[in-house]
Amino acid sequence: MRIRKKPWAAQELAQCPFFTDNPEQFFGRWHAQFARRQPLYLELGCGKGGFLAQIAPANPQINYLAVDIKDAMLGLAVRKVTAAYDAAQQVADNVWICAHDIERIDKMLAPQDVVSRIYINFCNPWPKAGHQKKRLTHTRQLERYLTFMPAGEIYFKTDDAPLFLASKRYLMDCGFQLRYETRDLHQSGFAPNYQTEHEQMFSQQGMPIYFLIAEKTLCAK
Repeated sequence: MRIRKKPWAAQELAQCPFFTDNPEQFFGRWHAQFARRQPLYLELGCGKGGFLAQIAPANPQINYLAVDIKDAMLGLAVRKVTAAYDAAQQVADNVWICAHDIERIDKMLAPQDVVSRIYINFCNPWPKAGHQKKRLTHTRQLERYLTFMPAGEIYFKTDDAPLFLASKRYLMDCGFQLRYETRDLHQSGFAPNYQTEHEQMFSQQGMPIYFLIAEKTLCAK
């Protein structure tokens, strides 16, 4: 997603109590950064924060960690999430937003930082063959996630059919089992469905939303 530079973003991010541009400082200590010890869910590529602003206040029994890399995008996400908690009259103590390169996610999350669920919403499809290893669902990336999520779920949404089909293959190659899938999420009856900005745009254009839940279980010894 292309977005114009936001001159105010750096200052507002620096003042936000649930934002860090140095997440590696919490490597191995992420659970201690939240007000309560409870399951940790990770959103990769939070964009403008529309998804996070809906799901995190609605589920105070879950801790949420969201990652993206662009200041302008993250600034918008912080504003949106802050507004959502204010509207709900809640303290934003179950959420963190981080600036980090997702391809290096294993540098900010250690095996001790156990993640129970990962959300990947409308990631870059990288359609060229030489670029496909950059996909957030590629086996190379999945192997990184497994360092801190040896068992758990991945929720994946996309508007891109080839990426969806390839992602199913990547997941199965890494030992995940498909627990749910639909090629038209908005007609499937699946709930609750927290929509991203991309999802709303594509749906308004009449495009189907592909969605799956993949599950990894610990191997019995």
